[in-house]
Amino acid sequence: MNSNGLPLDSWQPVPRPGPSELAGRYASLERLDARRHAAELHAAFAGHDQLWDYMAYGPFATEADYRGWAAGMAARDDPFFYAIRDREGGQALGVASFLRIEPAHGVIEVGHICLAPALQRRRAATEAMFLMMRWAFEAGYRRYEWKCNAANSGSRRAAERLGLSFEGVFRQHMVVKGRNRDTAWFAAIDREWPALSAAFSRWLDPANFDADGRQRLALSSLTAPLLATVDPGRR
Repeated sequence: MNSNGLPLDSWQPVPRPGPSELAGRYASLERLDARRHAAELHAAFAGHDQLWDYMAYGPFATEADYRGWAAGMAARDDPFFYAIRDREGGQALGVASFLRIEPAHGVIEVGHICLAPALQRRRAATEAMFLMMRWAFEAGYRRYEWKCNAANSGSRRAAERLGLSFEGVFRQHMVVKGRNRDTAWFAAIDREWPALSAAFSRWLDPANFDADGRQRLALSSLTAPLLATVDPGRR
């Protein structure tokens, strides 16, 4: 369905992000606070410098370095950062943010995602992404974006696993750490959200996991049929 040019007679700007916490069964997202989270996060990231390979910042040699960065980010409202806490172990093990927030257009991006190895491939990590997406669409946003270095195959797979459709590559989009970055764009839109929400709910259901915590049904198998083939010229 090509919605380009359709009138939006009832459209109203939507709110900026604001909740101090987004809580789920496996994860909670807490507004980033350097005093509260920096020590835990730096400890979780320590020794895993590859986490910063595609970031514009990092790695951070000392806790003080990371604390200074976190304090600067926590003071901003765009990006709007959360620390991700794994509710099972109780530790803050990752961060993510809303950014490029455009309430007038109903567009918001998720990014600056950094998950410690202890959080990767856990239900809490997926639920954290679901909680952010759910907040955005329930707040009235029309478009939810994910952008990453086009060479970052892991991020590209993650975006599609989460039900975000590939929309193309912006060539020579940025210079990051002295290197060219082509940027891959992914997004979901509001009319896709009900089916995506149902897919997440089915995957996150405790019944989807056996006694050893292994998934019975992969999230990608639920979201793959929902991915759009984007062709702006299609009629």
